Formats: sequence, structure tokens, C-alpha cells
Amino acid sequence: MKGKCILVVFLLALTVMNSAIAQTNSAAITGAWQIKEAGKEEVLIFQDGFFFHTAYNKDEKRFIYSRGGTYTHKADVLECKISFNSLNNDEVGKQFSAKYAIANNTLSLPINGEKQIWQRLDDSSAPLAGVWRITSRMQDGKLMPIHQTGSRQTYKILSGTRFQWAAIDPEKKEFSGTGGGTYTFSNGKYTETIEFFSRDSLRVGASLSFEGKLENGEWHHSGRSSKGDPIYEVWSRVK
Repeated sequence: MKGKCILVVFLLALTVMNSAIAQTNSAAITGAWQIKEAGKEEVLIFQDGFFFHTAYNKDEKRFIYSRGGTYTHKADVLECKISFNSLNNDEVGKQFSAKYAIANNTLSLPINGEKQIWQRLDDSSAPLAGVWRITSRMQDGKLMPIHQTGSRQTYKILSGTRFQWAAIDPEKKEFSGTGGGTYTFSNGKYTETIEFFSRDSLRVGASLSFEGKLENGEWHHSGRSSKGDPIYEVWSRVK
């Protein structure tokens, strides 16, 4: 009996330890990572169970590809499910596992079977870090709720310094567009600087500033669009 009790205690301790390791790894991988090489820059963002991976050439204003989806952890193994891929929609819905390691602000993670070393850009320690969806928009002086219909989805993911939006339809395996770059949020002002845009390369390099505030867990976003039209939007976190 005593031996069985010791075994039970040991198994419970092992379960707790594995859970703690998974939580630690989850926190450690959260944020933005980067690989730079001649002619190409890649950014990988992990945030709140979502990931976006994008490659582009900022100097040439050339978008190369983007893909993303959801992820979970099992100790040092990343379990990912693809929700969109701008180059290969056959990958949508597929799952893959990858073993990774983090040390000294570098992430060792294989992509498409090839081991890659990513450098940390940030750890998502920022008020706006999260995955967001627009839920209300000002129309005729009133905030009107936006009801999601169909299977099309638009997400905006923010780490500590990076942003990216993507318009996708996982059910139909469709990719409609994406854009992203860096952002700042200070003293009620939110500013984006675009580094890639799949629909219009002429937008790359532009900076847009908006008024922003967090209120009751929602992000209120107002100003003028790139076309000069006034906007007031409310975004909510995806949970």
C-alpha cells in the first residue's frame, strides 16, 4: 500500500511538472520572431493560441507569402493547425507538430522540415498585445454591432511591436489579403507603419495614426482611413 501511495504521489508530481513546463513554454514562445536574409525577411508571431508567419521584401515592397492558424503546446512540442496559406490552399485544415527550443532570445523551430533559428523581436508585453476582431463600427453617429455571417473571418494580431491583419475563409480555403508591420501605442495614439501588403505594394512604407484607447477590455480605434474617410471602430479580443 505504501508503495502504491508513493507511485501515485510521483505521478501527480510529474503531471504538475509537465503542466508547468507547458505553461512556461507557452509564455516563452509568445511574441514576435524574425529571420533576415538577402532579399527576404520573415516574421513569425505567436499570440493567444494564434500564429501568423509571413515572408516579404520590404526594400522592394514585395509580398512573398503568408500563412497562419492556431497552436497548442505539449511540453516542447508545438501542435499547429493551418487556417490559411496564400500560396497553397491545400494546406488549410492540416495539422503538424514541431519540436522547438528557446535560448538567449533565439527560437529553434523547423519550418517545412528545415531547421531555422529565429531572433526575438518582442515578448508581447504591451497593452494591445492580443488577437482582435472588429465588433462595432460608428454609422450615422451611432455604434452599430457587426454580426459575423458566413465563414469569412478577419483577424488582427498584435504582439508587443508588430501587427498583422488577415482576411480569410478557412471553410472555403480562401485567402483574401493581409498586411502588417510595426506599431506604437502611447498617450492615446496608435500608429502603424506598413512593411508588407498583399493587395497594394504602394502602401508599403506608409504610416497611419489613430486615436486609441482600451475601455472595458475593448479597443476603441478612431481617425481617418488611408482614403481619408472618418472611422470609429471597436475591436474585441478573440478568446
